[in-house]
Amino acid sequence: MFGQHFYHKSIRNTVIAFGTIFNNINIRRLDSSGNPLQKIRVPLSYAPKEKFIARLDQNANLTGDDSSVAITLPRMSFDVTGYAYDPSRKLNKNQKITKVTTNADTTKMNSQYTPVPYNVNFTLSVYVANSDDGLQIIEQIMPYFTPDYTVTINTVPDMGDKRDIPIVLTSVSQEDTYEGDMTTRQVLTYTLEFTMKNYIYGPVRSSEIIRTVKARTYIESGEGEITTQDIDGKVGEVIITPNPSDADPDETFTYNEDVDFFDPPTVTYADDKSSDPK
Repeated sequence: MFGQHFYHKSIRNTVIAFGTIFNNINIRRLDSSGNPLQKIRVPLSYAPKEKFIARLDQNANLTGDDSSVAITLPRMSFDVTGYAYDPSRKLNKNQKITKVTTNADTTKMNSQYTPVPYNVNFTLSVYVANSDDGLQIIEQIMPYFTPDYTVTINTVPDMGDKRDIPIVLTSVSQEDTYEGDMTTRQVLTYTLEFTMKNYIYGPVRSSEIIRTVKARTYIESGEGEITTQDIDGKVGEVIITPNPSDADPDETFTYNEDVDFFDPPTVTYADDKSSDPK
């Protein structure tokens, strides 16, 4: 069953969308009179929190030959911490999304079953050297989450599907890792936990567009074994075709309806040989 290759970059696009939200946060530092001294755009990278903490610990001393290569604060990082299936958002798995193929062959139709809802958990970490920098950063983030913030993602380009994906802020915590004497770097870490309610999509299948539909009606021919075949009981047939016949699904078109009626068939029964159908 498995083995058909497909890759819609659903999780990759989720990570990109999440990081884009926080890639333009700035802080300002003022002098004692309130005049602006410096405007800093906070760098953002994809990395686990532990990696930055270890890097900061390696250059904890602010006096020495290694102080010139120490990490500059403030800084932010984020990473994916887990995935969880969300049954509360599950739709009918037999429902399909359809779209005409994007290539020149308009007689084909792409189809895809409804996606599977998954919650993607993110951790956003903020590293600052003083409390005011950290408060500026989280104050530019928290007001937008009430408790969620919605982004629109082009989920499957071949299907033209776009979805509004909510990002929920679940918790905010603060940690002060300052230890040692006055020459030791002080690091304040703010940790923000998020849940992104995303969807994971299955393969896209291609099939012919249905251009002719036939509907037949029958009558009950009674009990007993019917000796005749094929058309027993058929009394009507409706054939529906598009007008024009080569119309694309995205175009405006009408329908042609052809109706044929048949005389009730003569049915022979194995038990009483009666020729009168019921």
